[in-house]
Amino acid sequence: MWDDRKAVRSWVMYDWANSAFATTIMAAVMPIYYQKAIGGTDAGWAFTQTASAIIIAVLAPLLGAMADYSGNKKAYLRLFTFIGAAASLCLAIPGKGDVLFASLLVILGMIGFGGGGTFYDALLNDVASPANREKVSARGFAMGYLGGGVLLAVNLLLILKPGLFGLGEGTAPSQISFAMVGVWWLLFSIPLFRNVREGAVAPNGSLGSQVREGFKRLGETFRQIRHYPELWKFMIAYWFFFDGVNTVIVMATSYGTTIGIKDKDLITALLITQFVGFPATVAFGALTGKLGSKTMLYASMVMYVVIVVLGFFMKNALHFYVLAGLVGLVQGGSQATARAIYSRLIPPARTAEFNGFLTFTSRFFSFGGPLVFALVKVFTDSSRYAILAVAFFFVAAMAVLTFVNLAKGEREASRAFEG
Repeated sequence: MWDDRKAVRSWVMYDWANSAFATTIMAAVMPIYYQKAIGGTDAGWAFTQTASAIIIAVLAPLLGAMADYSGNKKAYLRLFTFIGAAASLCLAIPGKGDVLFASLLVILGMIGFGGGGTFYDALLNDVASPANREKVSARGFAMGYLGGGVLLAVNLLLILKPGLFGLGEGTAPSQISFAMVGVWWLLFSIPLFRNVREGAVAPNGSLGSQVREGFKRLGETFRQIRHYPELWKFMIAYWFFFDGVNTVIVMATSYGTTIGIKDKDLITALLITQFVGFPATVAFGALTGKLGSKTMLYASMVMYVVIVVLGFFMKNALHFYVLAGLVGLVQGGSQATARAIYSRLIPPARTAEFNGFLTFTSRFFSFGGPLVFALVKVFTDSSRYAILAVAFFFVAAMAVLTFVNLAKGEREASRAFEG
């Protein structure tokens, strides 16, 4: 039995809304535009991503604590949505030589995307009961794949065939695509802002009191999390898993380029991942309801091991397409399942705070995968051995997950801060 269907539909539409930023600006169009049209470099793009990740990691747990104290996660989500969408719209402005301006806008957009995601995840507890969270979470990721893929396909058509839209060659098609991301993000966020209601929270106060309480509760999070041993073990497993998935995502294009895959094939592979990911994530959620979340999370980790092993032997674009399809089968579903499990292991009254803590810690530890990849590449002079080394993170995650008792963890969360 579903929870409030209107609230659920509205909540999952936010994934449809903000995933346009992930596909068009983070993954496909902006990285190329940044170098070829604006004049930036690979290093400049890397520093831009690093700066945004650090800022999000620092802000997320504090803002989460503030949102829990104020009882208004939607207000913070709305703020970050406006920041991200406005930055996307403004990315239509930078031209040749405006590297710093473009970098600042991308950082703002990433802050809007990452910060908003913290409060969006925290609202899962407000729209779905524990029994339905895997399904609802999976629906969100599925809609994200579909929404991000649909707008990316439109934007790529706009860029590759500008004449169909009455445009000439030049930067205008890419600039329009960035503006479309901002409009898309704002438009499809409206259902969540209108129809999702938060559970009542008594504390309120001025912004200053919320900041002070936020710092206080953040400190308590670090002290209190040791009282939730099952949550603690799951977080360790999640860090390994997140690091492995993140490494596959951020290094896939670089690895494909190194072994000779063409740009158009890399972009095609991204579209394959998006459109395979939509039905696969829905199916993953359904199977989770039958087989259990822990079993399905194990299965996804095994699949990722298979993916990196096959990546070691990859030689051509067809192989890359196949791997992109396999990633689409498990990427959204596994992340949705992990998000739902985490939501059941955290104190119900401190969802934004603990989601912020997870955002902070997972981003803090996410350097491990790329570092291992780089070190193996340096010592072996082989990108193939480097990608194979990423399997370690999934094996480690499976090993730690073995010791997690989800039922016990839920009981620990329900006793949170009593007395």
